[in-house]
Amino acid sequence: MKDYTNCEFLIEREFNAPRELVFKAWTDPKHVAQWWGPKGFTNPVCQWDAKAGNSIYVVMRAPNGTDFPMGGAFIEVVPPERIVISCGALDEKGVMLFEFVHTVTLAACNGKTQLTIRSKVTKTTPDASKYIGGYEQGMSLSLDRLAALLASKNEPGRKQK
Repeated sequence: MKDYTNCEFLIEREFNAPRELVFKAWTDPKHVAQWWGPKGFTNPVCQWDAKAGNSIYVVMRAPNGTDFPMGGAFIEVVPPERIVISCGALDEKGVMLFEFVHTVTLAACNGKTQLTIRSKVTKTTPDASKYIGGYEQGMSLSLDRLAALLASKNEPGRKQK
């Protein structure tokens, strides 16, 4: 079993949407609930109040009905350029199996947005490897869903909600 303690991941993606819209998609719980998690997952619970010090609680539901709760907190929120959160999966007793600190930066570039996510594992347990090992793929699938959401919100003539 791989030890992921202090392991770091870097994910970059460009979105064809203005930075303010991408920031809103990361900070508005109604939007987060639409894209967080791999394709086919839903988020029936999405407590996501993007202010430093506020807690995070999301329940991702797999297509087979299995729930995957996660918890965490907002560390820093600098509109519309930076979000820092700590979060991780919770076991059946609500104990965190691992913790990531994600630093999300958004850079505007010619009407598009360059997203950079720097993720560092800060805490781990023996049961965490199966989750952490799939982090990059899972986040990539989530970002695919985010891209689709942004495209639907960024259509010419469409009013922003």
